[in-house]
Amino acid sequence: MRLAFTLNGRKVDWCGLPATRLAVALRDDLGRTGTKIGCDAGDCGACTVRLDGRQVCSCLIAMGQMDGRTVETVEGLIAEGGTLAALQESFLAQGAAQCGICTPGMLMAAHDLLGRRPRPNRAEVEEALGGVLCRCTGYGKIVEAVLAVEASTPIAAPPAGAAVGTRIPRVDGVPKVTGRDLFGADAIPADALWIRVVRSPHARACFKLGDLGTLRSRLVAVLTSVDIPFNGYGIYPDIKDQPVLADGRVRYRGEAVVALVGDRTEVLALRDEDVPVTWMPEPPLVGIEAATAPDAPLVQADKPRNLLLEGGVRRGDAASAFSCCAAVAEGMFETSFVEHAYIEPEAGWARRVGDRIEIHATTQTPYMDRDEIASIMRLPAEAVRIVPTACGGGFGGKLDLSVQPLIAIAAWKLGRPVALVYTRPESMAATTKRHPARVKAKFGCDTTGKLVACDVTATFDTGAYASWGPTVANRVPVHAMGPYAVPNVRTWGEAFFTNGPPAGAFRGFGVPQAAIAHEAMMDELADQLGIDRLEFRHRNALRAGDTTATGQKLEHSAGLVQCLEALRPRWRSALEEVTAFNAAGGPRRRGVGIGCMWYGIGNTSMSNPSRMRIGLAADGTLTLFNGALDIGQGSNTVMTQIAADALGLPAAQFALISGDTDLTADAGKTSASRQTFVSGRAVEAAARDLRQQILRLANAGGDARLSLDGTTLTVRDGAEVHALDLAKIGPLMGEGSFDPPTTLLDADGQGVPYATYAFAAQMAMVEVDIDLGTVKVLRIVAAHDVGKAINPTLVEGQIEGGIAQGLGLALMEEYVPGRTENLHDYLIPTVGDMPEIECLLIEDREPLGPSGAKGVGEPGLVPTAPAILGAVHHATGVRAHRVPLLPHRLREAIVAAKGSRA
Repeated sequence: MRLAFTLNGRKVDWCGLPATRLAVALRDDLGRTGTKIGCDAGDCGACTVRLDGRQVCSCLIAMGQMDGRTVETVEGLIAEGGTLAALQESFLAQGAAQCGICTPGMLMAAHDLLGRRPRPNRAEVEEALGGVLCRCTGYGKIVEAVLAVEASTPIAAPPAGAAVGTRIPRVDGVPKVTGRDLFGADAIPADALWIRVVRSPHARACFKLGDLGTLRSRLVAVLTSVDIPFNGYGIYPDIKDQPVLADGRVRYRGEAVVALVGDRTEVLALRDEDVPVTWMPEPPLVGIEAATAPDAPLVQADKPRNLLLEGGVRRGDAASAFSCCAAVAEGMFETSFVEHAYIEPEAGWARRVGDRIEIHATTQTPYMDRDEIASIMRLPAEAVRIVPTACGGGFGGKLDLSVQPLIAIAAWKLGRPVALVYTRPESMAATTKRHPARVKAKFGCDTTGKLVACDVTATFDTGAYASWGPTVANRVPVHAMGPYAVPNVRTWGEAFFTNGPPAGAFRGFGVPQAAIAHEAMMDELADQLGIDRLEFRHRNALRAGDTTATGQKLEHSAGLVQCLEALRPRWRSALEEVTAFNAAGGPRRRGVGIGCMWYGIGNTSMSNPSRMRIGLAADGTLTLFNGALDIGQGSNTVMTQIAADALGLPAAQFALISGDTDLTADAGKTSASRQTFVSGRAVEAAARDLRQQILRLANAGGDARLSLDGTTLTVRDGAEVHALDLAKIGPLMGEGSFDPPTTLLDADGQGVPYATYAFAAQMAMVEVDIDLGTVKVLRIVAAHDVGKAINPTLVEGQIEGGIAQGLGLALMEEYVPGRTENLHDYLIPTVGDMPEIECLLIEDREPLGPSGAKGVGEPGLVPTAPAILGAVHHATGVRAHRVPLLPHRLREAIVAAKGSRA
């Protein structure tokens, strides 16, 4: 079919099948990759464009409908000469783009609204954006950006020495708001072969492959387990338990069995039924109870009791201390699988370059990917190059391998570029989840409300393979008593294999699950003694100088008390507000709750290094070689700000090379809220190293001021001025590294697991419909000790995005294999679900951190669910013991509570 339509003001001709989706035609045929595809089902809105002046999901429009019509995409917002539209400038100024994958869709939805309502109110903005999902921002800054378009002005770049603490826009922000950021599916070579993965429909089964000759005659290649040089991978050097392609047995629904390689159209047209596989299903082990039953079969034959790992922390004598307590609270709390639901599905491509393999893919951890691919392919590490694409959200889910092994092996064998892009159902079926947990907690305090003892056992469902299970099981016992001084502690973490999807890293590494339990216990103890819930936490909060349950003395920064004090006036006002509201009666009740948390920054009790480099070339180019991968949290900007002030040149003069393992040093994985603290300290050292080299060349003192103009580097040392000609001096390179000081934990969990901790307290106000069991979160106030806010806008964005995910954990998100494998059945918060959020940044500086900074990526999420669940309890008297607290569960609990009181 041939047709013509108008695209961004220009007529274009198109030829193809009438059923081709508009999104595909725009991206593949017309080069408009600013239109992103997140679900291909109209659920996420990432592909939103304007069609004849109205926003639509372009994945739902067939090209057969397009003749003579008018389409606007994000590329069309840019004026002649490359000037950004006011809406795009406002997105940059307000920090409305984080990872950037949903940004084009958000911009087009907002553009549509502003075309009809130049001065919309907040409700109109939220309604207009309601069809576009964002997993990063929490929506608040996006709404503010749309509201502020008319008043938005570009933010002036800070002068030398004034970057840290400034709300500068993202240094990589322009590609995000113009659609030019290239994600895993955006720059696949036109001649690339494609892979379609055949996956198991069973959670537990043996299988046999039939004759693959017919398929091999139709396709370029059919890969099975025999084609994998070393068919095992995993996060830990001593645990390589997950096959790239299953070898006769599958252990979870969605496990990869066969990879079909060939022409894109033909490969994607194949069905699972076209592959000769004989399945022999077996009853799966579903859940912790099944896996730990005495007669349970083994998920992995060499893992007795289905146990992956166990261990804990012991200090004092918790068992005997409870007998001395004036009040004791105990309970059991359960959580479910939770899906990462990043808007960008896993995607990438690879090519062979001589005797090396080069992989372009979405990832959080380029160096770990490099080493893992080298292991799988039995190549030296230097033969593997990882070139990270832009990452459309990760939250821990893109720490594990996904597309990388298959595209690498296929490209290596075939000598051609090979691509793999997961569908949304494939992404949700095949990738890791948050660990389901069963947390049994018991806490006791004396008559004054001071905590005396705690006993916590956290049992995790790690799914079919280890993934990050050992990290979760190790981290949780350190945190399970909460951010409180408790003299007698016994905590235990254990993880068991099941036939669920592999449970991996997800923003918090198990601490959010534990926080639900310990914060419920704080509420119950406070209520038993008639002490205000905030005041109870304040009395027990860890302070600088206190000793933790692992025997670590908190030498410097521990800002929970300051967080609680910042919340106190808002807490009191909220209590008065809900009391007045509830006095009126009716089916709706309001409540207010509080949740606290602490979070160890970086890896637990192990080396956690980062190396960074800053180069000054002979042509005057100043480059930050930054291996700290930015997945939306803003580390590219934060590193630039830190480097600028430490070097003494303006942030605007830095160029950036990020993540490429051939060009950057290993800065470690982007996880555990570590990049600002660890890599920030390394980049600070690199900048100081480069500065010292410059000062030595000029024979200048430490207070000298630098300026860079072309190839002339000027050093002003008091009255003396030294002009250095970089063309003659040659290139300079500053290098820096940092590894936080930690120690191994002994058999009782004693030692120094983290060099520093983030602290936070959040307050939530909710409204509950007693008859329906529905919960609306009205307001959250989040006070976070961040050490130092290098960029307050980015810090607030992390907190707001974490709150959105914490709300989902508390109230709506529950992944069920085979049932919730799309963004229609699996619900994540939309803009309409989000409450008013107030962020209070507490800066209790950490001397080890760059300019005193810690980290905030994961802490934003941890206290949210406890605060919401505490507010529900305040409103209804019902304590949630299973999350998410779906309406039917809350309604059943309310009815049961009424029955018990009758």
